[in-house]
Amino acid sequence: LQAPEGESQPVTEVDLLISTQRIKVLNADTQETMMDHPLRTISYIADIGNIVVLMARKRMPRSNSRDNVEASHPSQDGKRQYKMICHVFESEDAQLIAQSIGQAFSVAYQEFLRANGINPEDLSQKEYSDLLNTQDMYNDDLIHFSKSENCKDVYIEKQKGEILGVVIVESGWGSILPTVIIANMMHGRPAEKSGKLNIGDQIMSINGTSLVGLPLSTCQSIIKGLKNQAQVKLNVVRCPPVTTVLIRRPDLRYQLGFSVQNGIICSLMRGGIAERGGVRVGHRIIEINGQSVVATPHEKIVHILSNAVGEIHMKTMPAAMYRLLTAQEQPVYI
Repeated sequence: LQAPEGESQPVTEVDLLISTQRIKVLNADTQETMMDHPLRTISYIADIGNIVVLMARKRMPRSNSRDNVEASHPSQDGKRQYKMICHVFESEDAQLIAQSIGQAFSVAYQEFLRANGINPEDLSQKEYSDLLNTQDMYNDDLIHFSKSENCKDVYIEKQKGEILGVVIVESGWGSILPTVIIANMMHGRPAEKSGKLNIGDQIMSINGTSLVGLPLSTCQSIIKGLKNQAQVKLNVVRCPPVTTVLIRRPDLRYQLGFSVQNGIICSLMRGGIAERGGVRVGHRIIEINGQSVVATPHEKIVHILSNAVGEIHMKTMPAAMYRLLTAQEQPVYI
């Protein structure tokens, strides 16, 4: 992970404090607070070997400056903007730390149930683990991606100096192979004219350079750098633009493990039934159990999800793609 341009990348020993309210990071020597996030703003937690990755949403101050509005979502002019902050920790107890944060979410959820008059009946971790073990990963990316008929090399011919003519967006945290998706294609430009690409296709590599796990801005720069080439080779995985999600929830004692803001999934609990079901951060919910929620108020979506049990079927798509397809944002082709 690189620090922002012009900043150093210090490594500091820290103490981590986890509660059902917030997560704090203190400098181990001075005990100065280096990070303090309310638990509800934690969007993603993962442990990879000795590394813990933690992502949090931070609300940016309101600003009338044109620059700040353009840096976020132009369509949301005047509304509070959010940015994602990624923290990386190294520890021999990485798995334990990630589990502890997950447990904090679980305890906070039980407190929420009790506050709303629902007895969680002391749901044990073993019961939850047993439930997870009965559920296969739904719409498993790895299986889909491993089938040769879904993955193919596409060669696009173009004029030197001509743009490819695509808009790309992130596939969303929670996807097993995070990469970029083709969200739009410009009429008459090489990508669309070739007839070989579809909206929803995930780009795995371009001219042999893998895009898996790279930030959206890096992927955009790589594509822009192909402007003076006469042929571009893309390795793509055929995917529908809409992701199908299936969550199995026996009763209300089991938390879904994700949160929603204005129809958009903004956090996902590691190892929960929602992650197993294919839920992705940054996706907009289009449909719940066959019912469209495109124009449904936030409170009603939360009510539907809070009371849903059994098999919960959802259709979602990247929020950025949804805004393009509904003309809330103008496409910027590269």
